[in-house]
Amino acid sequence: MASRVTFIGAGNMASAIIGGMISNGHPATAITATSPSDAFLEPIHERYGIRTNTDNTTAVRDADIVVLAVKPQVMRDVCEGLRDTLQRQRPLIISVAAGLDADTLQAWLGGDLPLIRCMPNTPSLVGAGAAGLFASPQVSEEQRTQATGLLEAVGLVEWVEEEGLLDAVTAVSGSGPAYFFLMFEAMEEAGVKLGLSAETARRLALQTALGAARMAQGSDLTPARLKRNVMSPGGTTERAVEYLEHAGLRDTMAKAMEACARRAREMADEFGQR
Repeated sequence: MASRVTFIGAGNMASAIIGGMISNGHPATAITATSPSDAFLEPIHERYGIRTNTDNTTAVRDADIVVLAVKPQVMRDVCEGLRDTLQRQRPLIISVAAGLDADTLQAWLGGDLPLIRCMPNTPSLVGAGAAGLFASPQVSEEQRTQATGLLEAVGLVEWVEEEGLLDAVTAVSGSGPAYFFLMFEAMEEAGVKLGLSAETARRLALQTALGAARMAQGSDLTPARLKRNVMSPGGTTERAVEYLEHAGLRDTMAKAMEACARRAREMADEFGQR
């Protein structure tokens, strides 16, 4: 029998996971999504055929898994509104909200619930996501397997055994798509300066990134080795890579990701005080 899954919140991330679940064969009748507005729920019901509800408490009453997919700013009110029902039902809770640690969520939910924090990223919307997961001690192995299956519907899943490592996940994959979008933007601008049209430069940059990622995923070689394989001695690629190295690309990337992880910790403190 399929797990009954309720999504509190029906935004882009919830919609992406729901779409992936259904594509993987999870019955739509076992999925519920909630939102304060019927008008917001109507499109997701029409697209996927899932159940919808404007009442969170009713929606979670028979759920095996509850996915908290609301904005961090409203999470406390949502959790406290569900506390009594969830304490009676004791489903697996999965939070996809950034900046809210497990202790804070447990406090709002009444404590001692099986809770998983998930840090997904926006490519989940096209089935190519990457998510880091952390489980509280109350989570069983069966529940970990359930969570893996749910999130693998939209991409790669990696578990971390220390909650603090989710800040590193945020720095690598959670915020990572924006780093590549910045690179695409810069490559397009540089291509235009070299004489290409913006459209041609953009298409070439995007296809090159896609090809490089597929090569790296399908190879046993390290990125360093793959890079060297493209660099003929004294050639064009070597000249470009040497320039990037001398310009401090590695140090800049490291500092940017450190800033990202630091901000994730700051957000946890800020939201936890609300």
